[in-house]
Amino acid sequence: MLRRILSLILIAWAAGFILFAISLPQPAAAQRTDAVVVLTGGAGRIERGLEVLHNGWARQMLVSGVDPQVKPGEFAAQFKIAPAAMKCCITLGYRAFDTTSNAKETAAWMKTRGYRSVRVVTSDWHLRRARAELAKVLPAKITVVDDAVHTQPSLRILMVEYHKLLFRSVPGLKAS
Repeated sequence: MLRRILSLILIAWAAGFILFAISLPQPAAAQRTDAVVVLTGGAGRIERGLEVLHNGWARQMLVSGVDPQVKPGEFAAQFKIAPAAMKCCITLGYRAFDTTSNAKETAAWMKTRGYRSVRVVTSDWHLRRARAELAKVLPAKITVVDDAVHTQPSLRILMVEYHKLLFRSVPGLKAS
């Protein structure tokens, strides 16, 4: 009997991983939101957030998880952002250091501005867990649009992220 239970658990785990790996979230379509939040840590994320601003799909952008050593002028120079756009439309968030704190930083930023909708930009393999963390701290009335940056994650990245997502689904546990 124990062997059957363990076999069922293994089959469920494997099926879940396969589903996770083959159904990664996709980039969002042209849809307006009050703001866009970019979670740092992967190639193409900031560029996608800037594209969202440029296309008028959001009025404001928070870049969550910026290294405290990065100055706004350096950020603007690296991504070729005009000073006026930095001043009016882009906030660099320095408080986040993992996905959980990204969600908290985003929720606080949204609350102070009274925003009711947000587009979340992160890597396709990371979006499900980021969304789960946001769901824990954002009011239910906030509309969240998932905007995944397409990547080609390794099997290792997919395994690690799948296990972090499973781990975070257990109440009271934390994973970065």
